[in-house]
Amino acid sequence: MENETVSLEAIVNNNLTGRDLQEFNRIYYGRRDHNELKLKDSSIAAAKEADFEIAAYGFPAKKEHTRPPRIVKVGLIQHSIAAPTDRPVNEQKNAILAKVKKIIDVAGQEGVNIICFHELWNMPFAFCTREKQPWCEFAESAEEGPTTRFLKELAVKYAMVIVSSILERDENHSDILWNTTVVISDTGNVIGKHRKNHIPRVGDFNESNYYMEGNTGHPVFATRYGKIAVNICFGRHHVLNWMMFGLNGAEIVFNPSCTVAGEAGSEYMWNIEARNAAITNCYYTAAINRVGYEEFPNEFTSADGKPAHKDLGLFYGSSYFCGPDGVRCPGLSRTKDGLLIAEMDLNLNRQIRDRRCYYMTQRLDMYADSLRKVLDLDYKPQVVHENEK
Repeated sequence: MENETVSLEAIVNNNLTGRDLQEFNRIYYGRRDHNELKLKDSSIAAAKEADFEIAAYGFPAKKEHTRPPRIVKVGLIQHSIAAPTDRPVNEQKNAILAKVKKIIDVAGQEGVNIICFHELWNMPFAFCTREKQPWCEFAESAEEGPTTRFLKELAVKYAMVIVSSILERDENHSDILWNTTVVISDTGNVIGKHRKNHIPRVGDFNESNYYMEGNTGHPVFATRYGKIAVNICFGRHHVLNWMMFGLNGAEIVFNPSCTVAGEAGSEYMWNIEARNAAITNCYYTAAINRVGYEEFPNEFTSADGKPAHKDLGLFYGSSYFCGPDGVRCPGLSRTKDGLLIAEMDLNLNRQIRDRRCYYMTQRLDMYADSLRKVLDLDYKPQVVHENEK
């Protein structure tokens, strides 16, 4: 990946200085100073040894008279796969677990309270191949599978809530598959799970070959550190999906994703969607994307008339946090594994809601009535023509 652009931040910092850089930061990120936090020397050394990027930023709120600050440290992990895709399934999975454990250990020593991985983090993104074997063998129980058992130990060790996106095999319902995120408590218990609401059917991302739309609604998980929700990957393109998590009380919404650059990719939208959701819904958002190229044993086509190929292109990382005021931090690299940490004051959510009044002015009654009419078979769009009486 030596020929790939490292990050947007690298382009900006290599070409802007002084007031120009401050003005770019103010206009693009929402503040001149990124409020970068100091990391432990041991964390920096461990990250260097394990070859992953690490960065931390603060999202403070104003002090209140009636509530103490609600400070929580949140971490995001983006990474590439760790073994070739032609190796045995368990070898591939165990290699990823071993790689990621080093990053979780650093997050633990930095005092991270909640951590989230990118979508389907413990396997290659094999759904582009449309092959069932061996990729379905990565599926496991959400509650008792080997990945969840592995994470339960780390959750207890570091008193950390862990948000883990896996391919779930529902053993109680005919062994069918789901794209599922498991939320593990700092006590080591599984609080619950959420299944992906919106399934893409776009070229290589026709994931309905493996699983269909989820049946868990829009759950918000009340953890020791705050109320969190998970908008899985393609759900970020659906504004009502984001909205429902907010209406159910989410304070932080994670968007674990697998998305690529290139013509069929969504990189130009990546920096917009989770940020828009944070602004509209007055909560924190966290966008996480995997990293690297993944080559598969057999060629596959993309239904676009182009030659068959063995990889999707670059998964471009670039994970980031955004606050309810729309202020965001720099993203991680496009090409490298990384741990991004945010120290956020959850009091900021209500402060922004009070200031901007979006919830007060959103007119749910009007939209609910309009949406009900749209679903009628004889619906007629509300269009007014020039000569219409």
